[in-house]
Amino acid sequence: MSTESATPDAENPGTAVTGSAYPILDLTGGGMSQSPSFPALEETVLARWDDRDTFRESIRNRADAEEYVFYDGPPFANGLPHYGHLLTGYVKDVVPRYRTMRGYKVDRRFGWDCHGLPAELEAEKQLGITEKSQILDMGLAEFNAACKKSVLQYTDEWEEYVHRQARWVDFENDYKTLDIDFTESVLWAFKQLYDKGLIYKGFRVLPYSWYEQTPLSNQETRLDDAYKMRQDPAVTVGLPLEAPQDSPFHGAEALVWTTTPWTLPSNLAAAVHPDIDYSVVRVAAGEFAGRTFVVAEARRGVYAAEFGEEAEVVATVKGSELVGLRYTPPFDFFAGHPNSHVVLAADYVTTESGTGIVHQAPAFGEEDMETCSVAGIELVIPVGPDGKFTSEVPPYAGQLVFDANAPISRDLRAAGRLIRHETIEHSYPHSWRSGQPLIYMALPAWFVRVTAFRDRMVELNREQITWMPEHVRDGQFGKWLEGARDWNINRNRYWGAPIPVWESDDPAYPRVDVYGSLDELERDFGVRPTDLHRPYIDDLTRPNPDDPTGRSTMRRVADVFDCWFESGSMPFAQVHYPFENKEWFETHFPGDFIVEYNGQTRGWFYTMHVLATALFDRPAFTHVAAHGIVLGNDGLKMSKSKGNYPDVNEVFSRDGSDAMRWFLMSSPILRGGNLVVTEQGIREGVRQAMLPLWNSYSFFQLYASERATWRTDSQHVLDRYILSRLASTRDAMTEALDITDIAAACDELRLFADALTNWYVRRSRSRFWAGESSGQDSRDAFDTLYTVLETTMRLAAPLLPLMSEVIWTGLTGEESVHLVDWPDADSLPRDPGLVEAMEAVRAVCSTVSSVRKAKQLRVRLPLDTLTVAMPDAERLQPFTGIIADEVNVKNVVLTSDVAAHGRMELAVNARAAGPRLGKQVQACIKAAKTGDWTEVDGVVTAGGVRLEEGEFEHRLVAADPESTAALPGGAGLVVLDLTVTEELEAEGWAKDRIRELQEARRAAGLDISDRIRVRMAVPAERREWADRHAQLIAGEVLATDFAVVDALDPADGDPIELAEGVRMTLSRV
Repeated sequence: MSTESATPDAENPGTAVTGSAYPILDLTGGGMSQSPSFPALEETVLARWDDRDTFRESIRNRADAEEYVFYDGPPFANGLPHYGHLLTGYVKDVVPRYRTMRGYKVDRRFGWDCHGLPAELEAEKQLGITEKSQILDMGLAEFNAACKKSVLQYTDEWEEYVHRQARWVDFENDYKTLDIDFTESVLWAFKQLYDKGLIYKGFRVLPYSWYEQTPLSNQETRLDDAYKMRQDPAVTVGLPLEAPQDSPFHGAEALVWTTTPWTLPSNLAAAVHPDIDYSVVRVAAGEFAGRTFVVAEARRGVYAAEFGEEAEVVATVKGSELVGLRYTPPFDFFAGHPNSHVVLAADYVTTESGTGIVHQAPAFGEEDMETCSVAGIELVIPVGPDGKFTSEVPPYAGQLVFDANAPISRDLRAAGRLIRHETIEHSYPHSWRSGQPLIYMALPAWFVRVTAFRDRMVELNREQITWMPEHVRDGQFGKWLEGARDWNINRNRYWGAPIPVWESDDPAYPRVDVYGSLDELERDFGVRPTDLHRPYIDDLTRPNPDDPTGRSTMRRVADVFDCWFESGSMPFAQVHYPFENKEWFETHFPGDFIVEYNGQTRGWFYTMHVLATALFDRPAFTHVAAHGIVLGNDGLKMSKSKGNYPDVNEVFSRDGSDAMRWFLMSSPILRGGNLVVTEQGIREGVRQAMLPLWNSYSFFQLYASERATWRTDSQHVLDRYILSRLASTRDAMTEALDITDIAAACDELRLFADALTNWYVRRSRSRFWAGESSGQDSRDAFDTLYTVLETTMRLAAPLLPLMSEVIWTGLTGEESVHLVDWPDADSLPRDPGLVEAMEAVRAVCSTVSSVRKAKQLRVRLPLDTLTVAMPDAERLQPFTGIIADEVNVKNVVLTSDVAAHGRMELAVNARAAGPRLGKQVQACIKAAKTGDWTEVDGVVTAGGVRLEEGEFEHRLVAADPESTAALPGGAGLVVLDLTVTEELEAEGWAKDRIRELQEARRAAGLDISDRIRVRMAVPAERREWADRHAQLIAGEVLATDFAVVDALDPADGDPIELAEGVRMTLSRV
């Protein structure tokens, strides 16, 4: 149960005890402190939300409101959550909370991706399966049952994790891609595409995982860490050309280079570019003396070691002269294959690497296959589904292709065909799930004809989708769309939604049936499926209606869907469209918001966009956040074995979820950058945002003896400032969150928290110390701070949902900050001129403090004069008293004569100007340093060269840097009189004693309103200073009985030792 109570003293208006009015609803368990345990407070809030069903209440509150449609990108449920899920989960919580406060109804259904290789690999691991054949031996029913069990293994852990991060999402009304309703919608989508002519069965070279024994789509080779560095052999092999005696190619060998020696047994052709120059080189000495080689002229130098210095170029020809020549293949396994072992022309051949002559194994290369197809060369595929050579190449039969590289190279060397063998390290595609290297292999597959509507996908992206960060639209996502290829959507696996195609098992009587609903299946097969998984769906067969003999049977193709097809179907499949919720979906599509990491531009974002465009001619979503990657504290990918990141549960226990949320949400990662996670960074968020806000609330609670009133009519300049400053913060946060720029919203809240705590509250302390009963000025202060805190907690609610709940309920006694509206634009007064002037005042004070610090002049030591030189200095006239008090000077002088105290210099940004100006940039830098620059009508010229905006900056430089400093942004200068007189030093000494006395009061456990008796004994040389400032000291520390004495009376108690030889006694009056 949660710990909450009403404050009893505040119920009696006659009881005006300082600190008794708040919290009205206490979720701290009576533990109000300036250093609270945020994790403990969070646990209390979470328990209270559970008890009171606050999440669902927030949705019920908006039952009749306009809906804001949010898509929850589903995780794979057979793995534990990690930092990436944590980050995305926070965004998935911030945006719906904000939109709910803005008046929308935001349903949040949790989703589970259940099918695909991740589930199968986990099941194989648990079952001890190492080969695909073992699955068939076991039986598909048992294997798929294991997959289903494994895929939901960690649902309880997920729910606990999501709950602790204070993410509101509906687990009870979740969806799973394995549900029959979801799958039926997937079948419907396939049938719609088929009927539109957008599905076809083709034979193409595809990325293929021999480990999982299934093809992958091109976009899957761009996911996560699919490309990894790998060492492979690179071989150069000679192909003896068949040419007439009088031909320059007679007796010559065409050199081909490949990083996949295992494809050489399948060589069927060689390709040259018809317009490239090729050299015929006769070797005179060395290992290859007497042999003649053909190589691209641009690559001849690469083989200088093999050719030797005495090599002779006997001819240089265009590639077109090589086309049509026959040659002897590197192996004779397919000698005599029709139309093969001939030189072909291909425009894709380059001289950037290799020899300029490309070995063609059309079953294992997409471009090879296209070139050989035109030449009428049919494929040979001596590699089985397990990635091992078949009996068609006997010496290597049963060997994994990568393992065969070494023996193939040895055999080529023994035959005298190997010209060079080297090892290269290159980026190579791997399976995004198993991590094993892929091969490319020709396979029959089902495709979505993406190229047919690719231009429309580009158009919809540009016109109807807002991206955060914006550059992803035309960059990472837009460019991928422009080059989109037809999508292979089938997998030769078992655990997935079935491809709903039945084909005749007799080619003499061909027929294809495609099904898009359970009704259609029941109509044709006489039974309504209750499970669409294999093997049950495979059991549905029927006689072929087009076979008059009655012998052939309609059987389902064995493949299942690529699980990304299911993910892409999520917007409509989660609501079982079009079989249910048809009207709702058609009026609530596309979705308003989605979020995932930017790699999903090749994954979920992409597949949803493909299907939405093809099925509905709309985008799937209108707003999307594509964040960067979370890295370990060493800047590398997070790794359990390296231990390079703080444990999530430890962070929750030590710092709390709000701290983690703030760290992630305020970072550059939401603008597409990557983020290094460190414990220090997480704690910094607590210091920057949470503690300042909490301390302001704690201060208010500490001094309030009466309930405050929400109002904005105080005329005190500091009250007017903080209310107007809050209004501008509200506007800026609203603008940022409207476009999902959460990091910008965090920046605004952090800056306001600093202004509230370190300026408004600190500058107003005396008004609070005086108490409400002292008069209207103090009541204005309490009411204003109450109003500001209550409003700020509503602004903070999406970003710091747990802490804001504690403070807001403490202030209001109402149910929850998450059940109220976002602050209205008209609820706060606005005075931008006042805010601008006060921010200038703060800048002045901050700059003066830096001068004091540099000169080691403590803040409590008063100085005589501060001069502020700014072009518009007169606007600070109403605030000179504030400035003088804040920086502890006697006089503030304002002047617009900036030139009397400093000069403006020009600094050229070489990095920005260099690309445009080239060598001229150095001359500009020199001219700027010597003062040879001008600015006329905003046009800046240095050394006679015009500079553009961004290529320079103005810097204000002080004439006397000892006592002068420039204000931020070149706004002006401050000049501090550093002379310390005896009078000033005496007052500073007295203020030091005041600070020590205040600390002694706290140490004695005195209440802030207690009056005290003080006796102070000081060294003889300081007695006159003490007497001179006795009244000042007594007034500041609330001493109604204060005296400076020669010696302390033991009857007054134990003396307290202060600095500089001062001793005192202190007691409550």
